[in-house]
Order: sequence, then structure tokens, then C-alpha cells
Amino acid sequence: MLVDGFGRVATDLRVSLTDRCNLRCSYCMPPEGLEWLPKPELLTDDEVVRLVRVGVERLGITEVRYTGGEPLLRRGLVDIVARTTALRPRPQVSLTTNAIGLARLAGPLREAGLDRVNVSLDTLDGDTFVRLSHRDRLPDVLAGLAAAQRAGLRPVKVNTVLMRDVNDHEASSLLRFCLEQGYELRFIEQMPLDAQHGWRRDDMVTADEILDRLTAEFTLVPDDAAARGSAPAETFLVDGGPARVGVIGSVTRPFCGACDRVRLTADGQIRNCLFAREESDLRAALRSGASDDDLAERWTAAVAAKRAGHGIDDVGFLQPARPMSAIGG
Repeated sequence: MLVDGFGRVATDLRVSLTDRCNLRCSYCMPPEGLEWLPKPELLTDDEVVRLVRVGVERLGITEVRYTGGEPLLRRGLVDIVARTTALRPRPQVSLTTNAIGLARLAGPLREAGLDRVNVSLDTLDGDTFVRLSHRDRLPDVLAGLAAAQRAGLRPVKVNTVLMRDVNDHEASSLLRFCLEQGYELRFIEQMPLDAQHGWRRDDMVTADEILDRLTAEFTLVPDDAAARGSAPAETFLVDGGPARVGVIGSVTRPFCGACDRVRLTADGQIRNCLFAREESDLRAALRSGASDDDLAERWTAAVAAKRAGHGIDDVGFLQPARPMSAIGG
């Protein structure tokens, strides 16, 4: 198993398939984009599947989430998903996406065995969408969400980051929309993972503020805390249920003590925390002929060194050099 020095066991693997994205969300990257990783540095489809297989067959990984950048930009995505769902024991396989292109791919991904999707949607207003993402693609996102629902990629989860004085007034309207469509909404506190390193804690809309906005219009009752387990979201029954809304207070309500995640970047680096400043290179070992046992040993050592928490509140906290798009959510 992938056990760290504090007894936490990593069973949830987040795999970034690319650092590229077709949006330019202001909390992630500048409008002009970033310098993308050269293709030779990216793991090939076979290399991705091999490392995932090592994680599943040898190290106790039970859930695989494919992320980016934007994973729908990866040409081999459907085949990667099919090969992942063919592993034994079969892991749960999900996808985090901005949904641009999902209207076309939802069916093939479902046929390949994909279990569900998380879709980023920060606003229902077209002008605000352009302001946040620097692209006019809101209709494509909404079409992708609807296609995922029709294809049976349930529960369809929606991830929302509220930005002060930009879209924070939309909390209730976003929740109403998700309730009407049968989606599960998760609000996420903005984290210091932007490429511009412009994050300021005072500008962040906190979990408490989000809940204050929601309870002005909805009755929220805390869900069963015991059922939360290692899930990052605190969930609440909305107006008596059964619908729920979640709030992920990554900064103000950290859940590091129950973390069960480990990350593999698109260029083959193991990261044991979103905010880690150290990485362990599996790509070099893979390409130099390492056996599955060697890869598993390196991976185990990387997770063993995981720190107790992300340290955002520490005086000496330093934002990781890689932005979210290059780490994978």
C-alpha cells in the first residue's frame, strides 16, 4: 500500500494527461496561456496505462481520476479509459473536465467504462464566463453537461470557484440550476495554484461566506459526517434533501488529516500533495528500463515522505512552482 509517515493510505490517484487547456481561467493561468510541456516530455498512452496498472495491481489504488489541463484534449483519452477499466481489480474511473467537447465524447467515454465526470462551471452568465475564462464557450460547457447526464455518467458533479466581485453573487443561482438539472454542486475555495502567483487570502471567498450566501435562500442541514470519510467536500442536505450541495474549504477548513490522494503529472512526476514542492520522477525510471517492482518501490518512497498538511497557514509557505494546470486536479 501507499502509506505515509502519518498512517494515511493513498488509494485515490489523480492522473494529469496534459497541461494544455482551451480556457484561460483567471485563477489558473494568464490570458495569453503558458509555455506547454514539449510532447517528448509527456507520458505516452502506454506509459500512462502502465503506471496506472502498477498503482492498481501492486499499490492498492482503487480510484483513478483523469485530469489536465483539459483531459478531453488528449487524443488517446477514450482508449486510456477503456484500458484502465479493464484492469483487475477494476478501479472506479472518473474525469475532471471543463466539458468543452464532452457533447461529442460523453457516449464513447461511457462505452469505454468511464463512471462519472466532474465539470468545472463557475457562472451561468455568458459575459462573466468570458471575463473569467477569456473564451466564449459557455454553451459548449452546458451542452457537455447535458450530454454527460444523458450518457449515464452519474452523478454529474459541478465544481465552482467563486471569485470576489466577479461571480460570488451567483452562488444561489448556480445551486438552483444544478438542483433543476440533477447535478451535484461543489463549491471550492480558490487556492494558491495560479500561474501568476497573484492569490491573496483576503480576496478568497471562504467556505463560511459561501454557506452564508446559500443559507439566505436555502435550508441547509449538515449531512452525515461519518459518511464523509476522506472526501474533500462537506455536504449539506438542501431543503430537506435528498439533493445535496458540497463545500470544499481547502484553505480555511483543510482536510489533510484524511487525505487519500496522490498525483501523477503529465510528464511522469509523482506529487503527494497539490502543494508539494518536491516531486519523484517515474518517467526517467520508466524509460530507463525499470521493472514494475522498481517503479512501485519508488512510488512507495515518494508517498512515505508526505507532509502532515499543505502548510498554507505556515509563515514560510511557498506556492508550488507548477500551477494547477500543470499538476492536475
